[in-house]
Amino acid sequence: MAVTESAVVPVGREPEESRERVPGVSEGARAAHEGILRRQSARESAARTYARALPIVPVRARGLTIEGADGRRYLDCLSGAGTLALGHNHPVVLEAIRKVLDSGAPLHVLDLATPVKDAFTTELFRTLPPEFAARARVQFCGPAGTDAVEAAFKLVRAATGRTGMLAFTGAYHGMTAGALEASGGATEVRVARLPYPQDYRCPFGIGGERGAELAARWTESLLDDTKSGVPRPAGMILEPVQGEGGVIPAPDDWMRRMREITAARSIPLIADEVQTGVGRTGAFWAVEHSGITPDVMVLSKAIGGSLPLAVVVYRDDLDVWQPGAHAGTFRGNQLAMAAGTATLAYVRENGLAERAATLGSRMLTQLRGIAEEFPCIGDVRGRGLMIGVELVDPETAPDTTTGGPRPAAPELAAAVQRECLRRGLIVELGGRRASVVRLLPPLTISDEQATAVLDRLADAVATVAAAARAGLGRSAGHGWGSASGEHAG
Repeated sequence: MAVTESAVVPVGREPEESRERVPGVSEGARAAHEGILRRQSARESAARTYARALPIVPVRARGLTIEGADGRRYLDCLSGAGTLALGHNHPVVLEAIRKVLDSGAPLHVLDLATPVKDAFTTELFRTLPPEFAARARVQFCGPAGTDAVEAAFKLVRAATGRTGMLAFTGAYHGMTAGALEASGGATEVRVARLPYPQDYRCPFGIGGERGAELAARWTESLLDDTKSGVPRPAGMILEPVQGEGGVIPAPDDWMRRMREITAARSIPLIADEVQTGVGRTGAFWAVEHSGITPDVMVLSKAIGGSLPLAVVVYRDDLDVWQPGAHAGTFRGNQLAMAAGTATLAYVRENGLAERAATLGSRMLTQLRGIAEEFPCIGDVRGRGLMIGVELVDPETAPDTTTGGPRPAAPELAAAVQRECLRRGLIVELGGRRASVVRLLPPLTISDEQATAVLDRLADAVATVAAAARAGLGRSAGHGWGSASGEHAG
């Protein structure tokens, strides 16, 4: 079984339907759009990702909506990979940036104290779990989340005198060397890999509370067995919800077990909240769902209000660094701090985390209703406005011996992503095999916009499922067993 040829457009090539004529758009605008895409393809690195699956040229944006150079409009459920908590160009963010620009304040200050930084730090600490904030220090890093991960690793290694790290299967912590070591695709590293619990594709074939308990016991055994080959590590890093791993929320009881296990063995626990933070999962910080207090939190994306900013917040007794032990030329981004302060305050004052919990729950319920209509949807999961829909091969039966799920269908997920784009909806792919359609809308999305998003997604799934049922377009290289093209996540 395979989708039709029209649904299997090579990654990086725009579907014909997405180039449809738009009233009021000149031929010159269309030519400029296509010219920019051609030059990007000719000039930029082969490592580019989103640009391959989303061949658009954004020129204007507001809230959930992006307008391309060719005049087409899109509902953006990628949101800068979760960076845009308030959507594009929110008025409070723009005003905060303008205020700094108009004030004559210096824009580059290294790590000097400024009123802008002081306001950001004050607002950040106001949002942190109180027990954590009471003893917290903050380190401003380079501009990306991966820089904060690197800093966190250096911090716990300096504080403990140990070198190894614990991380989890399916993890994603960034693209620099140390962060990649702790991510799911790494090899030959100083990181011990632990099972991350999940219901749909449980590593033990059990799922639920029992599967999570086995994962916790595995962790305890690894640490306590003198012949495990894993010496006492410098720290453990985990995501409260794995994003790139396929939108997998960690069970709250398991999170508490990880806190107990690490605390009992004096292993600093690092919570990677780069994508889950600032209300995304229905709590301001995702660790709050389980009530744990980590030793270190890694923060980026939404904390900069759309501009580059990354910090590590950690327990004060870990602060053993000497001056200059970790630095970065662009760690004092004043515009990002101003935008971040405005974003944090707006989310806090307007209860957007609670709104994300309510609307996210409603969207998950509606998506599960859609899943009942289409066997190609294997699982719907998420927390708050961090939602994943896993596509599977509906013609391959589950393993009857384990009762496990059907095989992942990355080509089907890619086809759904393309059909969404044709309908003016931008979605991301993720998961182990890029078979999970991810929704990361801004926290400001309205009920009406949420309905429009789900309608377009359901229509895209229906189109691809119908093509698959028709059995058209089967050819070598288009089977369900391997992904065609590049994961855009």
